[in-house]
Amino acid sequence: MKQAHILCLDLEGGGMDEVARRLQQLGWQVTLAADAAAAPLAQRDAGVGLLGVGTARPQTLELVERCLQSAPGMEWVALCEEVALEGVAFRRQALESFFDYQVMPLDWPAMQHVLEHLERRARLRQCQSQPAAAGDALGMVGRSAGMQQLRQDIAKVAQTQASVLIGGESGTGKELAARAIHDCSTRRDRPFVAINCAAVAPALIQSELFGHERGAFTGAAAQKRGLIETAQGGTLFLDEIGDLPLDLQAHLLRFLQNRTLTRVGGLVDIEVDVRVVAASHVDLASAVAQGRFREDLFYRLNVLALQVPPLRERIEDVPELAQHFFARCAADRPARLQGFSRQALAAMLGYAWPGNVRELYNRVLRAVVMSDARWIGVADLGLPRTQLVAGAQLDLARTQAEREAIHQTLSRVGNNITHAARDLGISRMTLYRLMDKHGLALPAREVQDAHWRRENLR
Repeated sequence: MKQAHILCLDLEGGGMDEVARRLQQLGWQVTLAADAAAAPLAQRDAGVGLLGVGTARPQTLELVERCLQSAPGMEWVALCEEVALEGVAFRRQALESFFDYQVMPLDWPAMQHVLEHLERRARLRQCQSQPAAAGDALGMVGRSAGMQQLRQDIAKVAQTQASVLIGGESGTGKELAARAIHDCSTRRDRPFVAINCAAVAPALIQSELFGHERGAFTGAAAQKRGLIETAQGGTLFLDEIGDLPLDLQAHLLRFLQNRTLTRVGGLVDIEVDVRVVAASHVDLASAVAQGRFREDLFYRLNVLALQVPPLRERIEDVPELAQHFFARCAADRPARLQGFSRQALAAMLGYAWPGNVRELYNRVLRAVVMSDARWIGVADLGLPRTQLVAGAQLDLARTQAEREAIHQTLSRVGNNITHAARDLGISRMTLYRLMDKHGLALPAREVQDAHWRRENLR
């Protein structure tokens, strides 16, 4: 397979010519540039970027920031002098913005390992940027088993004209499922009309649904078609139908039986051809048993039943959903904001999401607007760090195992970062990130001892 194109960008004039020649000898495709203005042009072909930052002077860090903003789709590695690591600003920038850093002169076996890893990441980015699958064209993001089953059920239900009852908790996306049924049906070119039965005052809902004649009541200055008529030939979506008053339930039942309606204050029956899709976050069977919902209406609506799973039962879809919402908020986000930190993704995977997909969207929108960093963090999302759902226990076990493996490896090699990274099969930058994720830090004296050993035992 064709290897990734590498952009070599020299910001301090520190020997990138030799780096580029060596990369070409190793078989990589290389573009060598002398300033940050070349980054957007090279980004069209390059998936990996090497930034020569030298000693990381303040003016160089400003160029780095500009370069990273202009080419957000690339994976970056910083090539620096040892003294650059003493700067707090560079260390912070390296942690936030670079996949890895390498100290000059380069350790080429380690460098080759990093580049091969980045090549695989570049391929994943290319796959991620490809057009969405046909199932996602309905706006239903997620590849979990529950969502795949829901898509299959929608495809079957859409081919009929029978009434549909959609169940699911608030915020799961029941209206999205109803719209998908409409879009997949033969009625797709006709209106899709939605009404939230819980959001309309009981005194007005009959007029909203069935319309009224002029003079039917005080304020009825003109004839008005109801929402059912407005949906002629299409689909009528009745959200939260469990909140429909009992007297209106009788009117709706009559319409479903006869496919005719009478406007408020009217005497003429009007034939209407619509398909009714209803949804409720309450268990309508229990509401029937409690006398809060008509049994005959329940069975008229519950011809075909769909259930939209809560987000906690498809927690593996959270990262994809979050990225989808992040892209939707693109117009509102600052140019420097690139996505979610690993800590934020871990927190989202460990959260119970009582408000389901609607809560996830609201938290992502809030974070996009409020975040001042390059990567959205846990605090930006307003998520607790400790709340976990039952389905996330495997993730918790993996996280704990990862932390324990890093801790034991560091102890075994005397807290030597280079040796620990080699034993774990990861880069030093990745190890630093994982240590930060798990709250693992080297004591100051051990850092000094490790530095002394590195300098004196070469």
